[in-house]
Amino acid sequence: MGNTIEGRSEKIFKWVNIVLLVVIGFSALYPLVYILSASVSLPSAVETGEVVLLPKGFNLESYKEALKTPNLWVAYGNTLYYTVVGTIVNMAFTTLGAYVLSRKNMPFLKAITLFVLVTMWLKPGIIPMYLNFRDLGLINSRWSIVLGFAISTFNLIILRTFFSSIPESLDEAARIDGANHFTIFRKIYLPLSKSALATITMFYAVSRWNGYFWSMVLLQDDSKIPLQVLLKKLIVEQSTGGEEAVLITPDALSSPQTIIFAIIMISIIPMLIAYPYIQRFFKEGVMIGSVKG
Repeated sequence: MGNTIEGRSEKIFKWVNIVLLVVIGFSALYPLVYILSASVSLPSAVETGEVVLLPKGFNLESYKEALKTPNLWVAYGNTLYYTVVGTIVNMAFTTLGAYVLSRKNMPFLKAITLFVLVTMWLKPGIIPMYLNFRDLGLINSRWSIVLGFAISTFNLIILRTFFSSIPESLDEAARIDGANHFTIFRKIYLPLSKSALATITMFYAVSRWNGYFWSMVLLQDDSKIPLQVLLKKLIVEQSTGGEEAVLITPDALSSPQTIIFAIIMISIIPMLIAYPYIQRFFKEGVMIGSVKG
């Protein structure tokens, strides 16, 4: 009798999980599907709310017009630059910092770790950060984006915990052979941490690619802004009436709104392509880095 009740409870728990995962998955995918459908639909169908899931009146005119958007490719190039260079800087600082914090015999390790953690708990706020950038002469500089956000404490702690799980015997054997810290870091820790490194790299790359707030605040020249800031400007211009003079007829193949949807899809294509190749590292990388404290 007890086994029957337990088996029934497990089935109920399993089906509840399945339903919740389906609902969460649909909630996450629906905006993407809607934007894709709206970007290839007739503008009149989008304006009247006919597009709910599947496109109405399939055409690619919005994409053709989107590719003609002024500064689109400049902004796209800037986004690639901030993502690639910024992620490299992120990983350089994070891996070196994580290695140092994983050294159990380092003097004042607990105090230094606590000092690092405080930066995650206590944020200075937008205005003090802006004043700091200003005093450093980084306003309207690409380096404000690349170096100003060179490390995430959360990612640092994850990688530090992962490094701490590597057997100390490997470290001791390397030291007996005369290896210094840099050699141990480069030849032992990095090769053994590929899953964690791939996970953290993806976290940084997605954050860099989608980041827009500080780019909008710190960068003033259109030649330096990333794609997300350009997209935000287009949305604001459309919502404030800058494009209201455009007459949307039933035969129109594109409109400011569908063009924005097309730009959104163009902006997320690289992440959609890269994520499946990195996703297989996520579970192993994050779980191993979160087991041992």
